[in-house]
Amino acid sequence: MIIYDISMTIEPKMGVYKNKEEKRPVIKYERKIPKDSINESSMYMNLHTGTHVDAPYHVDNMGSTIDDIDLNNLITKCRVLDLTKVIGGITKEDLMDKNIKSGEFLLLKTKNSFTEEFEPGFVYVEKSGAEYLAEKSIVGVAIDSFGIERAQPDHETHKILFNKGIIIIEGVRLKKITEEEYFMCALPLKIKGVDGSPARIVLIKDLI
Repeated sequence: MIIYDISMTIEPKMGVYKNKEEKRPVIKYERKIPKDSINESSMYMNLHTGTHVDAPYHVDNMGSTIDDIDLNNLITKCRVLDLTKVIGGITKEDLMDKNIKSGEFLLLKTKNSFTEEFEPGFVYVEKSGAEYLAEKSIVGVAIDSFGIERAQPDHETHKILFNKGIIIIEGVRLKKITEEEYFMCALPLKIKGVDGSPARIVLIKDLI
C-alpha cells in the first residue's frame, strides 16, 4: 500500500488566498517545557485556509453545513485528471475527452500544483466546466488552487456544483500525482454549523 499526502502544511508563512494576511494561521504557544511541564498551543485560522472542504453554506445562507457531509462520499475511489496544459479557466472543452462518468470523484491537477504561493492568474473551473461536471453527475471535485473559482462575483462555479450536490475540495497538492485512479480519504473536521473545514487528505494505491 502506498499513501500520498496531498494536503498543504499549515504554517504561519504558508500561501493563502489573495495573500491576505488575515487568512494566515496564527499559532500561539500557550505553555512550554520546562516552565509549564508540558507543551500546549492554540491556533486561529480561517476555515478556508490550506486544503479544505467547502460546504454549500459557504455561498448559500440556506445551504447545508460541513457537519452534514456524508463521509461515504469523502472516503471513496477517485480519479486524477491531468489538466496541466490549461491556462486560465477549465472549460467544458478541456473536460470532454476525459471520459467522465456519473458517480466519480475527480481531482483536477493543474499547473497550480507546481507552486506553493498564491498566483493571481491561478487555474480555476470556469462556468462551462462546472456546468459540464454537473451534467455528468459526478459526486465531488477537488482542485489544486486556493479556490475553485476566480473573479466570479455571483459565485457561479460554486453554485452550479452545489446545486447538484457535488462536493468541493480546494487546495490539494498534486505535483507528484499521476493521472490514474486512487482511493481517497478526505476528512474535514466535524465542526457544527460552519461553511467549510480544513482537511487532511490522502490518496492510496494498492489498497489491501
